[in-house]
This record gives sequence, structure tokens and C-alpha cells, in this order.
Amino acid sequence: MFFYASKILGFFTQPSNFIAALCVVGLALVLMNRHRLGTWLVTSGILLLLLFGYSPLANVMLLPLTERFPKWQDDGRAPDGVIVLGGAIDSDSSTARGSLEMNASGERITAMLELAHRYPQARIVFTGGASSLIEQSLSEAPVAGDVLRRFGVASERVLLETDSRTTDENASFTARMVHPKPGERWLLVTSAWHMPRSIGAFRKAGFDVEAYPVDWRTRGWIDAGETFDAASHGLARSDVAMHEWVGLISYRLAGRSSEWLPGPKR
Repeated sequence: MFFYASKILGFFTQPSNFIAALCVVGLALVLMNRHRLGTWLVTSGILLLLLFGYSPLANVMLLPLTERFPKWQDDGRAPDGVIVLGGAIDSDSSTARGSLEMNASGERITAMLELAHRYPQARIVFTGGASSLIEQSLSEAPVAGDVLRRFGVASERVLLETDSRTTDENASFTARMVHPKPGERWLLVTSAWHMPRSIGAFRKAGFDVEAYPVDWRTRGWIDAGETFDAASHGLARSDVAMHEWVGLISYRLAGRSSEWLPGPKR
């Protein structure tokens, strides 16, 4: 139930979808001779399009998430394992084309390969099933496993979790699969803007991990005043940021996160 609720809520809270729905409803009202209300809704949709598409608002919403966890620093102690969250591979296109097809979060995969070679004793766990609500898509994990194999990572080091559909399931299913021992060091690789919710879910699952953020999307707080030269760019970033903020609130209310806005441990 939580999976379906999160997908439906996530769809309508994304600015691009909300704006489209607002304009469609407004246009329908105009055609039904409800000109005043319909015109007001369409006008509101256009103003929101300009606000989320061109203004710095998308960056302002995203930056508190991306800057929450700093870049991971190697202190000389090698990790026992690396956990990589799905969400970077287009599994259907990869299978159809016979090649790795990544989306805007592809840094998760490049970081996975880099860490696998930098720490040859570490176990590599990829967690990510089919998360689409509408389409019957394929799991990302087998594609990631094939990529690791092609880059020479021994199969005995690799664990693939294929059933998770949400970040909460990523955490709980991985914890059950790995059974981390006290004193072990595990890195969690995901997008910087997704890291607070991911850390909260793993802490709630009783799995103590260290944040290894990638896919920052911004240069830092210097972008808080940066506008966009295309509405599609601003809307895409607004969708990501709003999705995460709604996710953080819903995870906390549902008891699936340890904190409202998880951050580094002191």
C-alpha cells in the first residue's frame, strides 16, 4: 500500500505534473463556459511554469538536500562493503540494446565501478528492483551485475537485491541480505539530493552506513541565485527537489525514517 500511495502522491506533487493538471482543468472549465475560474487556473499554471522553470527556486529547494552530507573522505581504512542504490539504469533500454543505458543519475554506476576497483576486498551490493507503477519494467540489479562482471569484478564479491521498489525497501531488504557485523564499515552510494532520505531509511532499518554522495546537480550554494535558460531544465530540477522533500515528510510520518532531515552523525 505504501508503494502505491508514494507513487501516486509523488506524481501529483511534482511541479511539472501539477502545472499540467492545473492548465488542463482550467482549459476544461473554459470550454464549459466557466470562464472566470478556468482563466484563473490557466493563468496560475503559466505563472507557476515561469516560477519553477526559470527562477532559482529549483536550486534553492535542492541545495539543502545536496549539501547535507559532505563528500566522503578516505581516511585510510578500507570499507568492508559498498551499497549502491538503484535509480540510475534504464533496465528496459539496456536489455533491448544490449548495452548499459543510464539516466541523469549515472554517477552512481561510475562510483560503483571506481570503488569496486579501489577496494578489491570490499563486497559490492546493488539494490534496485522494478519501481514503475504503470509499466511492467525489468529490475536494474541484473543489469548492474552484468556491468560489474564485464569490468572484472569477481562474482563472489557481488550481491544483487532485485525486489525493492522504494528507498525503504532498499534499506530493509539489503539489511536482511547482508547481516552487517558490528564494527564493519559500509558505504552508501546514491545521489546527493537523495542521501538524507536514504540515510534515514537505513538508520531506521538498523544498518549503520556512511554517506558516499554523488550526482550533486549543482556547484554548491553559489547556484542559489542561478536562473535557468530553459524551462525544462528548471522544471526537471524542481521535480527532483519536490519529490525528495515530500518523500522525507512522508517517510517520517510513516515511521520509515529515523529523522525529519537526517544528517551526518557527530
